Amino acid sequence: MTNITLAIPNELHERMKLHSEIRWSEVVRKSISRKVEMLDAMNKIASKSILTKKDVDAISKKIKAESFDELNR
Repeated sequence: MTNITLAIPNELHERMKLHSEIRWSEVVRKSISRKVEMLDAMNKIASKSILTKKDVDAISKKIKAESFDELNR
């Protein structure tokens, strides 16, 4: 198994120490695994897409604009 080093703010570390019963490395390992699985699924879906990068950028811009408009109402 490979090891990684993770930097976290001191305040967060102090709060984590209040929960010494938690295996924090397992929490991080599961979180990373879920994220990678989600990215793998997104890549699989995207690989079958007929949209171009330009199409995706246009859709993204429209969604962001509409979200921004919704927040300002």
